[in-house]
Order: sequence, then structure tokens, then C-alpha cells
Amino acid sequence: MYLRSITALTTAFLLSGCAATINQSGLEQRTAQAIGQPVGQFSITERTEETGGRINYNVSTKNGGTYRCYMYSATGFQKAMSFGMTPHSDAICTPMAGTPAISGQRSNSSGSTCNALLQAAGRC
Repeated sequence: MYLRSITALTTAFLLSGCAATINQSGLEQRTAQAIGQPVGQFSITERTEETGGRINYNVSTKNGGTYRCYMYSATGFQKAMSFGMTPHSDAICTPMAGTPAISGQRSNSSGSTCNALLQAAGRC
């Protein structure tokens, strides 16, 4: 019985170290930067977490835009092993079909948004 208790406690401790450690405010700040919208002008839905700290989520903006986003958040275990020095990644967001173009971008012949990086690569 004692061994089962220790095993269960150890398992619970290890699994709690696999969860992402970023809070909602941090997620919103990184998302705002990625989509070019101020915090409060969008909502985050369908948030799921994978092992290793990856967070997947959808974003809906007040002007009708929708995005599919992900980011990596340091897990509790990673923070403990690096003495709290493991940073969270930036959010990576992809506009979904029908999302209004972001100012400063134009559409290319295939209908997708053309940004400065795509222009430099000759894909616009």
C-alpha cells in the first residue's frame, strides 16, 4: 500500500510538470503581437495542450477574422530544470479563409496574403 502511494504521488508530480505554465494574459499578449490586433479585440477558444508544452488554439477577432494559432510554453519541469530561465515562444498564427487582410499586406495571384517575407522570396 505504501509503495502504491509513493508511485501515485510520483506520477502525479511528473505529470503536473508536463503542463504549460503560461497564463491567459501572456497568451493574449503573444497572440496580439502575432495577429496585429490589440488585446480585447479578439477571443481565444478551443485551447488544447500537448505534452512538451505546445498549446493549440483558435482566435476570433471582432472584425470577423479567424486564426489557428500555436505556441510553446515552458512546462513546470522545464522551468524547474532551468531554474526558471526557459522562455515561452512567440505565438504563430495562420489566418483562415475569409479573414480580412492585415493592413500593409496584399493578396497574391493565388488569393493568399502576401507579406514582405513572401515578396522577398519572389512568391507574390
